[in-house]
Amino acid sequence: MSNLDSKIKRYFPYESVYKSPERYSVFIGKNLPSFIRDWLISKFTDEDGELDKDALLEFLETYIPIKNDKIKGELINEGKTIKILTRIIVEPDVKSGILKFSIPELNIKFSEGRVPQHIAKKYPELRGGEVWGVVELGYVPPQGKEKGVIEIVDYKPFKPYDVDLEYYKSVRKEFTLEEWIDLLIRSMEYNPDGFESLDQKLLFLSRLLVFVEPRLNLIELAPKGTGKSYIFGNLSKYGWIISGGTVSRAKLFYDINRSMQGLVGRYDFIAMDEIQTIKFTDEMELLGALKSYLEQGTFTVGNFKGTANTSFILLGNIPLDSNNRPINRRYFDNLPRFFRDSALLDRFHGFIEGWKLPRVHEDLKIKGYALNVEYFSEILHTLRECGEYATIVDELLDIPPKADTRDTTAIKRLCTGYLKLLYPHAESADDVNLGDFETFCLKPAMEKRKIIKQQIHLIDDEFKPGIPTIKVKK
Repeated sequence: MSNLDSKIKRYFPYESVYKSPERYSVFIGKNLPSFIRDWLISKFTDEDGELDKDALLEFLETYIPIKNDKIKGELINEGKTIKILTRIIVEPDVKSGILKFSIPELNIKFSEGRVPQHIAKKYPELRGGEVWGVVELGYVPPQGKEKGVIEIVDYKPFKPYDVDLEYYKSVRKEFTLEEWIDLLIRSMEYNPDGFESLDQKLLFLSRLLVFVEPRLNLIELAPKGTGKSYIFGNLSKYGWIISGGTVSRAKLFYDINRSMQGLVGRYDFIAMDEIQTIKFTDEMELLGALKSYLEQGTFTVGNFKGTANTSFILLGNIPLDSNNRPINRRYFDNLPRFFRDSALLDRFHGFIEGWKLPRVHEDLKIKGYALNVEYFSEILHTLRECGEYATIVDELLDIPPKADTRDTTAIKRLCTGYLKLLYPHAESADDVNLGDFETFCLKPAMEKRKIIKQQIHLIDDEFKPGIPTIKVKK
């Protein structure tokens, strides 16, 4: 066992899990996100680290449904209730005043599922959106003109950890910076030894910035096979990934016809994956709502005015030359036409050069102790609400009086995100080493913002390519 393995197991005895490709082979055929798989591995691992595969397989057979399962038939014909661990999508029907739900894995459609009022009153998360939980289902036969429906009889939200953020912060002091970076990468389900340098590791961690910092908006372009989709689709139930298809103002912000809030405001971040394949409807209306939201955190649709802290990240592919550099120096030409609006792009805070990251290969497969993904995602989610880090950044940075406000906002938010990830134990500016802060927070923040400005300048020369000279106060 390595020194890092020993430290992780010692300081996170209940929150860590041993990961290896062999252990996770038991989930083949089960389409489960990482935060569910990690919890199950922990549940069936004894104190000596031995995994009871037979018990785990029995649990999977009993409580994890598979597509085209016979559960609907059993509910209707046998009249019994069935308990499963699954993903539930709830949609309020304003016209009928009914909360409908679907379970895609069981082919239960919105027209077939209903959340009773007393259940929705007891569990507010069942009033709309997507949740994971242990749900008990029952069948209500047709009565008169009423059609038969599948009802939620009972529900237990999937939240196995009560996160002690103060303990997490205190434990950070027991790790060196490089050890902590390796712990974070392991908790993203990658092997830190598979990266070529500390800079490459830090660039990889940049993907977590939208997990911890509210209303931080990023763009990452990278060749296929660098793990973009996996990170944003598997690490947190608080994020939403859009992979292709059509995006409308109603889907993102507010649906007037159904009086239902969109994805913004319901999730910590929205990742638009394979951005080149996404189509946008009502483009002018959507563009206006998106500009307003990215700038101020507010949006207006009809008579509805909303506010939110959801972060955005655009993920797309970019062709490279033989030197592993972009063929076209105009990076944003790889975005859909909708996103080539200079004023819209200026509202994105930073750019991640994904071509500098390694393709997923065998050396990047994790084998060792890491934080359980469910615990890790709860930590990241909790850090979003911690405002003291932004105060520390304000105290540390020397901002020129004539600095562009959007540039300043972008650099501050990026710095704050890095501070939360790398120095969660910092309680004041006195707790931060100025040299380390400049190297690992300010420098990468300025680099990411500078790329945005340079690329916008190539589209619209009204935008100057430079950024303010922001320094660490001495």
